[in-house]
Amino acid sequence: MTLTANQEIPRPAVGRAGMKKELPDHFKDYRHVWVFIEVERGNVHPVSFELLGEGRKLADKLGVKLAGVVLGPPGDATQLAIAEAFAYGADVAYLVENPLLEDYRNEPFTKALTNLVATYQPEILLLGATTLGRDLAGSVATTLLTGLTADCTELDVDADGSLAATRPTFGGSLLCTIYTLNCRPQMATVRPRVMAMPQRTNKPIGCVIQHGVLMVEEEIVTKVLGFISDVQSTNSNLAYADVVVGGGLGLGTSENLKLAKNLARVIGAEYGCSRPLVQKGWMPADRQIGQTGKTIRPKLYIAAGISGAIQHRVGVEGADLIVAINTDPNAPIFDFAHVGVVTDAIRFLPALTDVFTQRLSPHSRDKLAN
Repeated sequence: MTLTANQEIPRPAVGRAGMKKELPDHFKDYRHVWVFIEVERGNVHPVSFELLGEGRKLADKLGVKLAGVVLGPPGDATQLAIAEAFAYGADVAYLVENPLLEDYRNEPFTKALTNLVATYQPEILLLGATTLGRDLAGSVATTLLTGLTADCTELDVDADGSLAATRPTFGGSLLCTIYTLNCRPQMATVRPRVMAMPQRTNKPIGCVIQHGVLMVEEEIVTKVLGFISDVQSTNSNLAYADVVVGGGLGLGTSENLKLAKNLARVIGAEYGCSRPLVQKGWMPADRQIGQTGKTIRPKLYIAAGISGAIQHRVGVEGADLIVAINTDPNAPIFDFAHVGVVTDAIRFLPALTDVFTQRLSPHSRDKLAN
């Protein structure tokens, strides 16, 4: 059986016998693992470091080099991004500096990255599934006529060295592993906080390969008129919170969400919810936890009244400790929770909040009361 680029195949997929691979000869020289280092407004997005950690594992398995790719204007921001790429594990860095890359625009970034890929021929290219990364990845994959697996939750390489990219499918009800067998590079995007943050080391800057791309402003249709920050992004810190309390349909009504919020306030946590609550309008979208919302990796996640469908599971399974509260002993969330409490969250949350409140100092209790 011949599988085409990005054909979905059921798990388990890695190391299966009998998988026929027909990589054309002109792709057989493609080598090494690349990670796109996302720099916007002078800052490197943390997902780039998470991808470097994952890329390091893939490169070591393949016996190839790990490279960080930085696109941007000449200046300190790009140099800092290069230095951080090496600090988080890169063996080499590719740098395209051009004033036209000051702000993200699809056309110049796509041209720069596709030109870089065509010249140096990586076998794997990873990008963050951010707003910028998703836009760029789709354009680059289309231009290069290669496969792209989006929103991956797991990356690996099989016995033949092909990238095995796992992601939810069928509305989040299943996980599938996807191969790009006949094209290169093999591309994948990964959402922030899905992969663990690697250890940073004070590694010196290594080999930096500078690459020029001829571009003129007149050829670029889009123009940057101004920048308006996303106000919603300051409302919650779910992705990077150490403790998170999540509420689901098991809470019954929108008014009962205050039970999760009260517990979060007492223990100094962030609060969120499962997808159905956002669909009902009970909570804003920036509080949604799961594959189609925020991916979290807290030290503690308390899930109250959440059934635990796959799309929610892939957004929380990176937590160090998951405590699930549900009346249904057969709820899927108990399959991956570390601690399960079979009871009504509407009664349990206030009792839990009272216990934690009593452990606070009198001064802290007074502040909460006010």
